[in-house]
Amino acid sequence: MKVDYSTPIFVTPSETDSNLHLSCFKQDKLRTANVMVVGCGALGNEVLKNLALFGVGHLVIVDFDTVEPSNLTRSILFNQTDAQLGRLKVVVAAERLREINPKIQVLPLAGDITHDVGLGLLRQMNVVVSCVDNRWARYCLNRLCMRANVTWVDGGIDGLEGTARVFIPGKNCYACNLGPEALKDLSYRLSCASAIKRNEQAGHVPTTPIVASIIGAVEAQEAIKLLYPNELSNGQLSSLCGKMFYYEGQHLTSRIVDFIGYDEDCPVHEQWAPIKQSELTTSLRIDEVLELLSKLLGEQEVTIHLRDHAFVDYLVTREENERKFIVMKPDHAIGTFVENDPTLSCLPFNALFQHEIKQIDSSFPYKELTLSKIGIPAWDVLHISTRQEDHYVELADEHHYSETLFKRKGL
Repeated sequence: MKVDYSTPIFVTPSETDSNLHLSCFKQDKLRTANVMVVGCGALGNEVLKNLALFGVGHLVIVDFDTVEPSNLTRSILFNQTDAQLGRLKVVVAAERLREINPKIQVLPLAGDITHDVGLGLLRQMNVVVSCVDNRWARYCLNRLCMRANVTWVDGGIDGLEGTARVFIPGKNCYACNLGPEALKDLSYRLSCASAIKRNEQAGHVPTTPIVASIIGAVEAQEAIKLLYPNELSNGQLSSLCGKMFYYEGQHLTSRIVDFIGYDEDCPVHEQWAPIKQSELTTSLRIDEVLELLSKLLGEQEVTIHLRDHAFVDYLVTREENERKFIVMKPDHAIGTFVENDPTLSCLPFNALFQHEIKQIDSSFPYKELTLSKIGIPAWDVLHISTRQEDHYVELADEHHYSETLFKRKGL
C-alpha cells in the first residue's frame, strides 16, 4: 500500500466529537506555526518527527554536529550512509522531514545556539524546543528566549531516565532553578559522544531509543499545546510550566513535580523591548554601522555592547618575555584557533592571556572589520547605548527567511 504523505498524518477531529477532546488542535494553527528545535540528536529526531507528523508548517533546526555511527541506534532520521559521509545532522533531518511531509517548510541551520543564531530569527518563533545535551546551551537558550519573550520546552535524557519542562518568560526561569553546583560547572560541556564512550568503557548501555521516544513525545506534545493559549487559559489544556515531568525506565515509574523558580532580580530575565528594525546587515563595516546607527537613533555617539561574547584581537603569553599573537576573532573561536596553531597548541591554555573588547564605539581600532567578523550572527538584535538611553536594533533578514519560509509574527 502506498502511503500519501501530501497531508499530515494527524487528522483533526470535528468540533462535535466530544469523546476525543482534540478539537482544539486546529490544522490552520499548526500549518502557520513557527517552531525551532535546538539539537538534532536522539531527542531532536523524535521531536522533529512528531512535529512533522502532527502538521507543524514551519520548522527551524539548529545543530552544529555531523552524523556519527553512534547516533544510528537512537536516531530515526539518520542512516548508515549519512554516518559514513559525515553529513550535517540538520541537512539530513531536513531532507527526511520533507519526505514525511512534503508541505513542511524546514530551515536547517548548521551552528551553535550559544552564538550562531540571531535574536531576530528566534523572536519569529511561536515556541522553541530544546533537545541539547548540556547546561550551558540551556542557559544560553533560556537567556535568548527571555530577551525575545518566547516560550521554550526543555527535555533531557540520561540512560533510562528523562525529564521535560516548560519555561514561559515572566513565570519561570531555567537559570533561577539552577543550584550552586550546577552554576559552578555551567560552562562545562559534556557531549553525547563523550558520555557514550564513558558508558561503553564501563560496560553500560548509553541512552536508549525508548527514553528518547518518551521524552521527545512529551516535548512535542507540550510544544503543540503552547500554540493554543486560549485553550490553556480556559483549562481545556494544561502545560508543564512550573512543573517537571520525570520518567524512569528501569523500574517504570513517572511523576510530575513542582518546578518553579523565578527570582525577580535575576539578570537573565531582561526582555529586550522595544526593538527597532533596520536595514543593517552583518556584511557592513563597523565604521558604516556606527554612522548608520547614529542617523537611525538621532545621536552623535553610539556604543554597541557585545553582551554574550567578546572580540579578541590578540593573545599574549604570561611568560617574562611575553609573545603576542594576533587573533581577530570572537572569544568562542579562540579554542579552535589555539588548537590549529602549532606554536600555541604546545602551550597549556592557562599560559595565555587574551585581550578582549566588549564595546564597539568610535574608539574601536578595527573599524574595517564587519559585524560578522566580530562575532555578531545574521539577523541579530544589537544592544546600543547612547547618552540618553538604551536601544535594541534588529538587523535585516539578509537571507529573506521571513519572506520565503515563515508566517511572520506581528511584531
